[in-house]
Amino acid sequence: MNRDAAWGLLTEHTPSESLRKHARAVEACMRAYARKFGEDEEKWGITGLIHDFDYERWPSAEDHPFRGNEILTQLNYPEDVRRAILSHADYSGVKRETPMEKTLYACDELAGLITAAALVKPNKSLAEVDAPSIRRKMKDKAFARSVNRQDIINGAADLGVELDQHITFCIEAMRSIASDLGLAGVNAG
Repeated sequence: MNRDAAWGLLTEHTPSESLRKHARAVEACMRAYARKFGEDEEKWGITGLIHDFDYERWPSAEDHPFRGNEILTQLNYPEDVRRAILSHADYSGVKRETPMEKTLYACDELAGLITAAALVKPNKSLAEVDAPSIRRKMKDKAFARSVNRQDIINGAADLGVELDQHITFCIEAMRSIASDLGLAGVNAG
């Protein structure tokens, strides 16, 4: 299992640039948490990168992430990676137990909300968002309505991290790759 192969898998199944950027954002959050928790940064990062690789092709709850799990099994991805990806979908029936599983769940929806919040800022930059601005966006049900706010709240709680700290941590992780996410600002080089 290596990042280049994981990126190839993602790009093979995910033509959408926005979903690829979401995958990169979740990867950044997962890598940062792996460092914080003293875990395997490469494994956690790859798990974040490929967690939705099958979504564009098979978006229904009957298929995602189950079809992807079949592919990952054929490619000999480790069971803990496959289990984490299955557990990020509440409807999968796979209970989140390990730190990696809980972290993936905690970062997934939040990365989407942080991205959406940055994109509506004047300079379209992660430098313009912070925990209070994200909390305000969470209260605005019309904003990024596909993002499940309760998943964000539950994810932080299951991870044992205070919500504002979790938001700030993920913003910082995503800032480390802001250019790759197209969120470095309209005036950024």
